[in-house]
Amino acid sequence: MNKVAIVTDSTAAIPSSIAEQQKLTIVPLSVNWDGQTYLDGIDITPQQFYERLKSSKSMPTTSQPSPSAFAEVYKQLLDQGYDILTMVISSKLSSTFDSAIQGAEDFPKDRIIILNSLQTSLPLAIMAMMTSDAALKGATLLECKNLATDISERIQTLFVVDTLEFLHRGGRIGAASRFLGTALNLKPILKLQNGAIVPQEKVRTFSKAIKRVFEIAEADLGKQGRVEYLGVLSTNSPKLSEEIVTTARQHFKIKNELVSEISPVIGNHTGPGTVGLVYLPEKK
Repeated sequence: MNKVAIVTDSTAAIPSSIAEQQKLTIVPLSVNWDGQTYLDGIDITPQQFYERLKSSKSMPTTSQPSPSAFAEVYKQLLDQGYDILTMVISSKLSSTFDSAIQGAEDFPKDRIIILNSLQTSLPLAIMAMMTSDAALKGATLLECKNLATDISERIQTLFVVDTLEFLHRGGRIGAASRFLGTALNLKPILKLQNGAIVPQEKVRTFSKAIKRVFEIAEADLGKQGRVEYLGVLSTNSPKLSEEIVTTARQHFKIKNELVSEISPVIGNHTGPGTVGLVYLPEKK
């Protein structure tokens, strides 16, 4: 039985130390800015990106990895004797999934599974990390795929953005477009659902929006509030992230947790001032 390697992309924003420990392979997307191309998380860190965004007169664009970038990764891992499970940003948010499929065309079909994660950012990171942990313990390719699919179906993501301008400009706003024109003092709560960004509700002031996110999560999780994995993500706001983690510990029984910054590619579409709560309910 072959070992299984997990391949994901840089929108997951998995810290390099964790990626190395979990034997994860990360294929970077790109940020294109003022004639320069930066590999997401490699040539430009989240902190560098958001600091530059504050004063920049121009806006960057983003692009998916090429099929050849995936093909190179596949060849290296197959040569090392691995079967491969690839899980990348939702096909409804990026063409990265198409590149991953095209990159596998010249390799044995039974050695590579490419999963449309229907996720991105921290939920994608949690999927990759938990699946990689199973792989390191000897799970088969099919077992890893089934685990990743189960996580994708159960994990929940709620996030608050300061403005919908960035999502609208990047074409990622989807059904949340009905919140456009919202008064500045109303903050949209959005949800990642079936691989797309959908509107949840809008709340007056940012602090009340955060409070409402917890109320929604509590209603979803029930009285026990048992969370297998909890994540908090933000755009370069470590203090706010820690405050949310502290609040989460008071509300829920958490088995594992992770705080992460939103990658430059994702932050380019959500904009500064974004914060999110991710939770995977414990199986009953």
